[in-house]
Amino acid sequence: MLTQTSTCLITQERNVTCELNNKSLSDKRSLNMNTFIHSGKKLYVLKVCMVPFTQKSNLDKHMVIHTGEKPYVCVVCKKLFSLKRYLSKHMLIHTGKKPYVCEVCKISFSQKEYLNKHMLIHTGEKPHMCEVCKKSFSVKSTLNKHKLIHTGEEPHICEVCNRSFSLKHNLYRHMLIHTGGKPQICEVCKKSFRSKSNLKKHMLIHTGKEPHMCEVCNKSFSLKHNLNTHMLIHAIEKPHV
Repeated sequence: MLTQTSTCLITQERNVTCELNNKSLSDKRSLNMNTFIHSGKKLYVLKVCMVPFTQKSNLDKHMVIHTGEKPYVCVVCKKLFSLKRYLSKHMLIHTGKKPYVCEVCKISFSQKEYLNKHMLIHTGEKPHMCEVCKKSFSVKSTLNKHKLIHTGEEPHICEVCNRSFSLKHNLYRHMLIHTGGKPQICEVCKKSFRSKSNLKKHMLIHTGKEPHMCEVCNKSFSLKHNLNTHMLIHAIEKPHV
């Protein structure tokens, strides 16, 4: 089925053919430009990137991308932005407004793109795939971090001992060794820990949970390494053949 758009036709295969000059067009941008040529309307085209605009005001707004100009300033933190809509989005950080709400779990977000990324958790979609090992990720930033495993790149360097890390948060955790910091605090007994994982292990003492069970005698343990130590007892008891 053909859908008519001005004087051009778009097929189901997304090929675009102009009825007036039989010119074959490959994408929507080419279609829009070709349509304006036939309409006789004035079209503003930027020579740097050849992006067409129907209004000069839109062309002027687009120009700041190439000039690097950032005329819009946040009154709170003085951060600069090239477009007013970018500043408006940024201001939500300071106001605390989160108008975009997930319909599934009701978590709210300050920006729509954050909500879109969050929705991938519910859909299970992982559109970003590693070209090396074919592992897929829901967010592109996570894929970029993963790629460092294959490249071996470690751009984050400790200023104290010059040890390098692929991820920034790994450097942060390492720095706690030098500073002695223990930011993770148990709300029950106020004991502090360097990492969140160690705090979670500690919390099992207070909750009484013992998720690790011995398959031989059904004895349970709060920590996996305690189960591993226990398993040595059964290994010794096992008769040698």
